[in-house]
Formats: sequence, structure tokens, C-alpha cells
Amino acid sequence: MDLLSYAVFFSITAGIFAIATLGLNLQWGFTGIMNVGIVGFFGVGAYTAAYITGPNYPDAFGGFGQHPLMGYLGAMIASGLVALIVGIPTIRLKHDFLAIGTFGIAVCIQVVIMNWKPVTRGFDGLHSLPKPFAGMASTPFQANLYYLIMVLVFIALITFALERMVRSPWGRMLRAIREDEDAAASLGKNAFAMRLQTFVLGSMLMGLAGALYANFLGFISPQDLLPIFTFQVFVMLVVGGSGNNYGALLGAVIIWALWTVTESVLGAILPAGLRQQASAIRVVMVGAILVGMLLYRPQGLLPERRNVSREARLKP
Repeated sequence: MDLLSYAVFFSITAGIFAIATLGLNLQWGFTGIMNVGIVGFFGVGAYTAAYITGPNYPDAFGGFGQHPLMGYLGAMIASGLVALIVGIPTIRLKHDFLAIGTFGIAVCIQVVIMNWKPVTRGFDGLHSLPKPFAGMASTPFQANLYYLIMVLVFIALITFALERMVRSPWGRMLRAIREDEDAAASLGKNAFAMRLQTFVLGSMLMGLAGALYANFLGFISPQDLLPIFTFQVFVMLVVGGSGNNYGALLGAVIIWALWTVTESVLGAILPAGLRQQASAIRVVMVGAILVGMLLYRPQGLLPERRNVSREARLKP
């Protein structure tokens, strides 16, 4: 039972990472938007869900005690609005400049969360967040199992919707903008509007991932919003396959498995004096995997599937 409980816990966490990775894949994999502020939108979603679903906090704003599903909806709306507000002045930036801009946005969000104690309670965090369907469960294991089913349903719906979107003319235009924005604009397409749309939609998925994370743990604080989260999501997408939604899902599972396994392995094999450095060694190991993938298989484990015309398929 302990092993099964851990498998459910692992699957929920991997699923939450997978949703954030799907959001990044829409932005970077299909449109070429270098968003290095993933954790910022993740945090907006997490805190919004905490405000909507949490209990009344005498020393802070929020605690409306609504159903978690309302919190998830609110988290997506709030993350989308923040992405729209910051995207209008920044989405025109390209490559490194956009990366710096989005990273700065994430840092600003984290600083606000850490210091705006009347609203966020600072490092004390927001606690006692409910899980949906918890009242139907007789044990914590059942509650987690119901949560896993809900996360899997979210992943299935999001993947289905994204697959339909990227296979449509809208999705083909995203690829055109990614490959050559000037050429797409010369055909009369509004590249700025398309980039802004994907930036908002991808950030909404990141916000949903944050909301799921907060309600799953029942607690959220600035310590959960470290830049390492952005690094993990990027590695997941690169390993799985940028521009492929199924690759994003695969990469999330593989990298999260490596991340959790290496923690236990390093703790067991390292000398006592080096065990405190296990976290840093783990980051270096995952970074080495990222470099290896970029060098030897930059397309990822599941490469992007190109649309091939009927004439090209029939050509011998």
C-alpha cells in the first residue's frame, strides 16, 4: 500500500508538471516565445486558487471558502490577465530580450508574494486549502486517488484541445511565425496578436498547474516558487520533444522520475559530509541531461510531427 500511495503521489505531481509543460510547449514549441517566467504565472495561479478556496485568514486577504473547481477557474483567469497585461509591452521582444523580460516578471511576482504580507502572509504562506472530492473519500489514499483521476482528466482535455488547435490553420500560422515572423507578417498576418494569444493561453495552463499544486499540498508559500521550477519545465520539454504535445507529457514523467529517484539514490550513496550537497548535484545531473539532449538529440525523444502534403506523401 505504501508503494501504491507513493505511485499516486508521484503521478499527481508529474501530471501537474505536465500541464505546465504543455503550456510552455504552446508558447515556445509552437510559437517560439522564450518564456522564462513560468514560475511567476504558476505562482499567480496557486495564490489565486488559495484565496478563493482557503479558509478565512484573520491576518490576510482571501479565504472565501469556495469549491476548488472555482479556484481553478479563477486561477486560469488571473494568470491570463497577468499574462495579457505584461505581454502587451513585452511580447514584441525577441529571443534573449524576451527571456530577460519574462524572468524579470517572475522575480517581481515572487518579491511581491514574499513582502506583501497583508495579502500573501509572506513566508507563513496560505494553509488549509481543500481538495475537491475529499469529502467523498474515507482515507487520504482515496482522496489522492480521486485527485489523480481529476488531474488525468484535465490533461486529457487539455491535450485534446491543444492537438485540435495546433492542427488547425491557427496552429499552422503559429509555426509560420516561429520559423520566420517577418515572412508571416508580409502575408498580412498579425504576428503580435498571435504571439500574445499563445502567451496568454500558455500562461493560463501554468496558472492551472499552480492551482492544482496548491490545493493538492494544501499549502502554498514563496518557497514553492523558486526559479528551479522554470528550469525543470524547460528540461521536460526539451527531453520530451519541443513542438509535440505528447513529447511534453513524456518529458514531464521522465524528468520528474529522474528528479525524485536521484534524490533517494544520492542520499544513500554519498558520504555523510556531502549529503547536504545532494540537491546541487541533482541539478547538475539534470543540467547534464539537458546539454546532452541539445547536443545529440535536439528534437527530443518524440520529435515534432510535420504536416506533409498529400502530394509529398505520394511522391516516390
